[in-house]
Amino acid sequence: MSSPGLDISQLSDSQREALETYTTVTGQEPVEAIALLGRSQWNVQIAIAKFFDGEGPDPVEEARAALDTAPARPARQTQNLMNEDLAAQFSRASPAVEPAPRITTQPGDPPIYRPPFLLALVFTPFNLLYRLLYNSFRLFGALFPFLPRLLNTTTNPALHGTPRNTNGRRPLAPKDTAARFIREFEEEYGTHSLGFMENGYNMALEKAHRDMKFLLVVLLAPEHDDTDSWVKETLLSREVTGFVNDAQNNLVVWGGNVQDSEAFQVSNSIRCTKFPFAALIVHTPNVSSTAMSVIARISGTTSAAELVEKLRSAISQNREPLERLRATRAEQQASRSLREQQDSAYERSLAIDRERARQRREAEAARQREEQLAADRQAAEEKRARDLAQWKQWRAQSLPDEPSADVKEAVRISLRLLSGERVVRRFSPTADMEELYAFVECYEVLKESETSEKATTIEEPEGFQHEYGFRLVSPMPRMVYKVNAGGSIQEKVGRGGNLLVEPIDEESDEEEAS
Repeated sequence: MSSPGLDISQLSDSQREALETYTTVTGQEPVEAIALLGRSQWNVQIAIAKFFDGEGPDPVEEARAALDTAPARPARQTQNLMNEDLAAQFSRASPAVEPAPRITTQPGDPPIYRPPFLLALVFTPFNLLYRLLYNSFRLFGALFPFLPRLLNTTTNPALHGTPRNTNGRRPLAPKDTAARFIREFEEEYGTHSLGFMENGYNMALEKAHRDMKFLLVVLLAPEHDDTDSWVKETLLSREVTGFVNDAQNNLVVWGGNVQDSEAFQVSNSIRCTKFPFAALIVHTPNVSSTAMSVIARISGTTSAAELVEKLRSAISQNREPLERLRATRAEQQASRSLREQQDSAYERSLAIDRERARQRREAEAARQREEQLAADRQAAEEKRARDLAQWKQWRAQSLPDEPSADVKEAVRISLRLLSGERVVRRFSPTADMEELYAFVECYEVLKESETSEKATTIEEPEGFQHEYGFRLVSPMPRMVYKVNAGGSIQEKVGRGGNLLVEPIDEESDEEEAS
């Protein structure tokens, strides 16, 4: 047998499935559900029946208790004995309650049994013989109509088995049966404000137990002589409908026609002895933690005042324990809601902390990327500066010397550098414009080499693509001599000229393009 403290993880797969099915139907706490399922040998149907019908004494446990020696009751339990004596005294004055059991309803359309094909094939001759004899007896009965009536009166009714449904009402599912009762009730007595629950009796019982409300069961027999007058004068009276619809009374109303199977079973289970009949059912925590009990029965024709008085008396006698249980549930719900709010706040705080940690990680990663990019840019700039200096030295050593004064065709160029210094140099008439640009680019290196010893041969930097960051321009008229335009210096400038060195930037490029 399972103990109340059993861990759910210790249950087997079948026990977990039974626990899930049981808690889905009853809504009971898992600890109590495990204990009740253990006492029911993990049979879900037996456990659900015990939950709604009340759990009787266990003969096995009583036998075990009888074999064991009962320990002496400590003195501190004297108060409990006094309470038990007082409860026994007051129990004589309180009306007796009886359990309101659940009922087992049959499906609306029972399945049709079809024998296997081989078995049907074997019994086909017998079926044909039966039909032949049946049709023959029908013909014989039509010729002699008094014989079937004589046989029906002399045959033992017990031999017929289950009685047939002779009222012409088709058996339906509980929900459809309730809807049919409500529709027929409104067609017979018109619109009303009772608010019958459009569902089966078991569902009404579960709703009353779950919501801590009183369930008023109304059973009607249409063939009874007093049904119409009782419904019109008592049940649909303003006094009764006002009492039923009063929110303070916490009433749920369910009605049924005893010609239907479900209502007939309900009438037998709650011991209906006379129609019209009404019963008041409520959860009685002083009897059992799960019991639903019948606390009032109202049989036969009664006036509206008598019906209301009996209902009010039964409700007032059972309201206090229900209110205590409702307050306990409200307290549990409040504590559960508070715990959920605390868990939600903790989860939100944890999510905020995780988000902040993520943002810090992303910021740190972005900072590291920026530092890496800056370091890469600085390293690239330093490498470019080294390659540019090496290229200048390499290009300076490949520049031809200035032509001597004896060369008459030499081109004389006056250059104003970016530093403001003016330099005059003579170039060979066949020299390319790129040589003029290279002279300007390598002027500082050439100037240093004049004052220092001749250095070793410098190689061109590998993989370096040199680009000139300036251009040569004649002031008046303004003309730009591009390095990539090709041609010799004499063809572009002539025998001589004054040129300015201008830096290349985006603004100057846009002006030139316009």
